[in-house]
Amino acid sequence: MVATGAHGEVITEIVDEARAKKINLQSVDRRRLDDLAFNHQGVVAEAAPFVYATIEDVIGAARSSEAPLVLVLDVLQDPQNLGSLLRTAAAAGAQGVVIPEHRAVGVTPAVVKASAGAIERLKIAQVTNLSRAIDALKEVGIWAVGLDAGAETRYDKADLNRPLALVVGGEGKGLRPLVRQHCDLVVSLPMPGAIESLNAAVAGSIVLYEALRQRAAAPPPSQEEEAPPH
Repeated sequence: MVATGAHGEVITEIVDEARAKKINLQSVDRRRLDDLAFNHQGVVAEAAPFVYATIEDVIGAARSSEAPLVLVLDVLQDPQNLGSLLRTAAAAGAQGVVIPEHRAVGVTPAVVKASAGAIERLKIAQVTNLSRAIDALKEVGIWAVGLDAGAETRYDKADLNRPLALVVGGEGKGLRPLVRQHCDLVVSLPMPGAIESLNAAVAGSIVLYEALRQRAAAPPPSQEEEAPPH
C-alpha cells in the first residue's frame, strides 16, 4: 500500500520491485496508512507471519559454512535487544540464532524493524528446551561459549576461532544456571569502571565481533580437529 501522491527515488524503487515480483500494489489515502503503522514514510507492506526454522535447519546452515557461528539467546525479553543482536549476528557472519519458546521475546514486528532486515539473512529457531538445543550443536562439533559477568575468563583471552555457538543471557539475571552448565566455556567482559554489567545486546555484539576478529587474524580451524567435551 502506497500513499497517494507519495514520490521519490525510494518509492519508485519499491514500486518497480513490487511490480517485478507481481506483488499487489494499492494506492491508498495516507490516513489509512496512519491507522496501520507508525512512521510509515508512505509505504506499508502486509506480510505473512514469520516462520521459524528448526534447530536442524540452524545446524545444517552452520555446518555448511567454513566458519560456523550460531547465536543462542537465553530468555531475552526486550524486542530492541533481540533485533539489535540479530542485526549484529548477521553482520558478523552468523548462520543462525536459537531462542527459547517460553518466557522470551520472539520475532515480533518491533524485532523485525530493529533487526533492519537481518531476519531475512538468518535461520532463527525457537525451541522448547534451550539446553537440549545447545547439546545438539555440541554434538556436531560446535563449541558453546557462554557470556556471563561472573566468569573468570576474559572474552578476549578465549579461543573463539573455532565452530562457535555464543550463548548470551537475558537482561538482568544473565545465563540461567542450567544453560550455563551446558556451555563448554563461560567468558566475561572486563569492567574496571563503576558499572557492573552491560546491556545484553551490547555485550553480545562485542563478543561476536571478537570472534570475527580472531577468525580474520588466523585461518579457521578444521571442524574435524577437536570436538567439544560432552
